[in-house]
Amino acid sequence: MPDPATRESRIILVRHGETEANRLGCFAASDEIPRTHTGREQAKTLAFSIQQQFRHGKILSSEFLRARQTAEIIARQLGLRAEVITGIHERDFGTLKGQAYREMGRIMQSDADYDPGKRWLWAPKSGESLESVRLRAIGALQEIQAFCSGEDVVVVSHGAVMESVAAHLSGDWENASVPQNCGMIVVERCRL
Repeated sequence: MPDPATRESRIILVRHGETEANRLGCFAASDEIPRTHTGREQAKTLAFSIQQQFRHGKILSSEFLRARQTAEIIARQLGLRAEVITGIHERDFGTLKGQAYREMGRIMQSDADYDPGKRWLWAPKSGESLESVRLRAIGALQEIQAFCSGEDVVVVSHGAVMESVAAHLSGDWENASVPQNCGMIVVERCRL
């Protein structure tokens, strides 16, 4: 068996558990929106799966409440302490906060600056583009990899972050999508 100190670390990027906003099909109106009971159960199931599949060494989380709560459940199951880091928080949806998901499509289509062939470059008023999310999230994940050697790191984040990371890894925005609550992407060190 290889020495764990020489093993390349992986990042297990996880989306937070369900919130009421997710259940209702709308963007969160606040960074402090909690998970639902279903979200807690999703996190417990995921924690068990992570415990069985990975050599976890750290649990890191976005500063948003729903991610912190999800990370705490996973950390408790793994006997670790969750730490909050910057750069992996949800996309700033600007004026779309609290709005139904379907509103984004309508607003995008009516915006003269929107290019359907490059949807990832569009930002809602007072908000952030998916490309901006990709740049900050990849930077944060590269920093994580730099200080975590030989251990798998669980990073609890958000849907737009995961969509952006998936696009970065595949080089394809068209097929990148938001995973389900408590969905995960495993990132090998060399891929970032």
